Amino acid sequence: MLVPEKEFVKAYKTLPCLKTEVNNFHRQMSCILLILGLFFCFIPLSCCDPGRSCPKTWNSSLLNYTYQFSMAQHQLRGVLNLVDGCSFRVSQFDMLEGSDVRWWGAVGEEFENLTKGFVISDQILNKTYKNESFVVSLMKNMTWDHIKVVSVWDLPTTSGFGHVVLGNSTNSTNYLAPSSVYVNGSEVQAKGQPTMLENCRILSENYRIRWTLNKDEDTIDIGLEAAIPFVNYMAFGWANPNASSKFMSGSDVTITGFREDGMPFADDFFISKYSECMIKKDRSAEGVCPDTVYEPSDQVLVNNTRLVYGHRRDGVSFIRYNRPLNSVDKKYDIRLYPKDKMTVIWALGLISPPDSLRPFYLPQNHGGTYGHLTLNISEHVNDCLGPLDADDKQDQDLVIADKKEPLIVTAGPALYYPNPPNPSRVLYINKKEAPILRVERGVPIIFSLQAGHDVAFYITSDPIGGNATLRNASETIYFGGPEAEGVQASPTEMTWAPNRNTPNLVYYQSVYTQKMGWKVEVVDGGLPDMYNSSVILDDEQVTLFWTLSENSISMAARGEKKSGYLAIGFGRGMVNSYAYVGWVDDDGKGRVSTYWIDGRDSSSIHPTNENLTNVRCKSENGIITMEFTRPFLPSCIKDDRPECKNIIEPTTPLRVVWAMGAQWSEGHLSVRNMHSITSSRPVLVLLMRGSAEAEEDLRPVLAVHGFMMFLAWGILLPGGILAARYLKHVKGDGWFQIHVYLQYSGLAIVFLGFLFAVAELRGFAFNSLHVKFGLLAIMLVIAQPLNAYLRPKKPSPGEEVSSKRVLWEYVHVVTGRCAIIVGIAALISGMKHLGDRYDDEDVHALIWALIVWFLIGALTMIYLEYRQRKRRQDREFGRSNWVLGNGEEDDVDLLSPSRAVDKDLQASERMEVQLEPLKR
Repeated sequence: MLVPEKEFVKAYKTLPCLKTEVNNFHRQMSCILLILGLFFCFIPLSCCDPGRSCPKTWNSSLLNYTYQFSMAQHQLRGVLNLVDGCSFRVSQFDMLEGSDVRWWGAVGEEFENLTKGFVISDQILNKTYKNESFVVSLMKNMTWDHIKVVSVWDLPTTSGFGHVVLGNSTNSTNYLAPSSVYVNGSEVQAKGQPTMLENCRILSENYRIRWTLNKDEDTIDIGLEAAIPFVNYMAFGWANPNASSKFMSGSDVTITGFREDGMPFADDFFISKYSECMIKKDRSAEGVCPDTVYEPSDQVLVNNTRLVYGHRRDGVSFIRYNRPLNSVDKKYDIRLYPKDKMTVIWALGLISPPDSLRPFYLPQNHGGTYGHLTLNISEHVNDCLGPLDADDKQDQDLVIADKKEPLIVTAGPALYYPNPPNPSRVLYINKKEAPILRVERGVPIIFSLQAGHDVAFYITSDPIGGNATLRNASETIYFGGPEAEGVQASPTEMTWAPNRNTPNLVYYQSVYTQKMGWKVEVVDGGLPDMYNSSVILDDEQVTLFWTLSENSISMAARGEKKSGYLAIGFGRGMVNSYAYVGWVDDDGKGRVSTYWIDGRDSSSIHPTNENLTNVRCKSENGIITMEFTRPFLPSCIKDDRPECKNIIEPTTPLRVVWAMGAQWSEGHLSVRNMHSITSSRPVLVLLMRGSAEAEEDLRPVLAVHGFMMFLAWGILLPGGILAARYLKHVKGDGWFQIHVYLQYSGLAIVFLGFLFAVAELRGFAFNSLHVKFGLLAIMLVIAQPLNAYLRPKKPSPGEEVSSKRVLWEYVHVVTGRCAIIVGIAALISGMKHLGDRYDDEDVHALIWALIVWFLIGALTMIYLEYRQRKRRQDREFGRSNWVLGNGEEDDVDLLSPSRAVDKDLQASERMEVQLEPLKR
């Protein structure tokens, strides 16, 4: 270590021998000697300070090991060797930049020991390291006797990027499985997290392969590493040696990735055809399929790929697997010749999750990210300089608070905690392990605390939690405290409303234990604030928001699961629905497109041109959110295009379904970029009420309602009118009795059918033509007994009929006939409404049957009218020939038979008067 230049100059100028008045030779010589002495003393510090000596007694057996760092985050890799009792060498060191990163020591690798550790070196790791090597000196008075674990540690967040355990200890709880790897030809201990292998080759900008050839075991260890989204796969394998150009066909590949539960997989695949795996009716398979699909009876024999380890760190996937050079499966595996150059193929793409037809993870379209090269696995290669740096490093779940739904806080085992090291139990919010919680200023948030009495929940400025005052640190508590605890049997609900003074980033933690929680992002405004109503759709995977205005509706949809696109459809299902699809394209731009879907394949998805405004779509950590505004009535409502019929009536329940998948494309849609999961049934969204309910099959209820209305309006009420019109020639008042009984019976059945429908449908709204016709018909039929009750007094014998009586009879007849016409219209519109609601093809046949029925009734009425007119003509002819005693009168009371008798008497009296001159 050198003395600073300014200190040397200062000492030089203070020497009295430099004064100008000095002339004595001896004094000049002594001055020169003194200067030289100072020079040699100041420049090498060891001349004046013998320096630090390493301890002579320490566990020198630690020198016999080379340790590989276990990666926790920031893509840390490297190997460590102890040089002596006070220093160590780090080589092949990779790490992404942190904030305040130091070398850290601890007496053990457990959470408590690491968090109570200490800084062991003055070196600050404040940059990104790319395959670098250097020697690190321990601080003064620091020896290996007090250090069992060497870690790379971020002080502000108490976060470990990676560590090594010194010695031969094998009882670590953080490691998965002991293993040995080779670095530069020498064996390296790597218990459980073997991320470094002997060779590394760059396949693409964001994709690498690492491998170690195990000649003694006749196997090869392969590690695939790529900065890709969670839903993507990594594929690598050997091409068919007999292929000259089409390397994919007949190749032996391994498909790796992560399942929906976060666990890694590595499966042995064979490419028999350049297409997705398809299983035929005879159970044979073709395409890119697992070996076990081709030979399901010999799964142990054909599956020769063994998963060793896998993880996701900082947006980078790493999966290590082992495979034999010469497999026992000669049919689907290719033999690897270590000393030969062989063609290898690779690809990146989206994973298709299992379904009922293909219960395994399958690679989808690789999207153009693929290639091939020649590789000799015996040659040493290492062109991977530095760590992969993903654009999106955040992989954990995101929970967005909703003012209507409480956040359920529980505690569970730590599986994928984002900020290691961590305690064994951490906080879960809505069943997600330590997610990022996003809240909005001014929006009250309800926490349902069920984590136990030993977990006191609070929101703090301290990223570690656990009561900062116990660590002599300061913190600001924004919510909660020792009293904020509860259990599942007796949860405690508490409300927090962040305000304008709440910082953008705070933390939810436990008062009693450090690092149980994680970040809280506080943002300005959000969907719950921007929209008046919201509901969670079927399966609780999508939340729908909306606000009604005078002539339009503003809507937003947010998926609660990571996906490549989100679609919501208005209809009973995706078939015959109007769909709105939100996704982020390859340029990172959010898109919202509209479609009319009339089938189940990609050719049945037809783009439309709806008038959407305020369109937005974004993806945060794989969670898609889309927004748009559209009018209730399309501007092209008179056109025949499908989108012109997409009418939203706020008073009508809106059927909403959803779908999510890995990929969407505005053009060239295919099976590969269609949905993989959908809602199980539509949800009826009541726009005016701001609520939703699952749609029930009300066809039996509506069928009973329809039958009752047909019985009333199709048989009883028309029959009563026909009796009053065409049976008055029958002697007595039988026609009147038939008329009254049929009318009252029809009226009673109409009321029963109406009440039955209202009770089952939980009310009604004036939102359809059927309802409007039905209510008008009911009002008209109710008016008949009312105006019968208010009819004018019948005339006395010999008295002329009053004008009020004549007017009443006309009103009664016209009202009854109008009621029948409107009732028939209600029946036909009701059948059409049933067909529109349930897409039932049988409804069209029933409508035609109903029309035929009324046509038959009309023909019957025409025939009866003809017969009546003929009888009237015969009667008039009989009168002209003095034929008396017909007894039929045109002007007959419609409701009372007494009026008919009175008129008969009047007619007899008039006849007597006419016959009086003849008697004389």
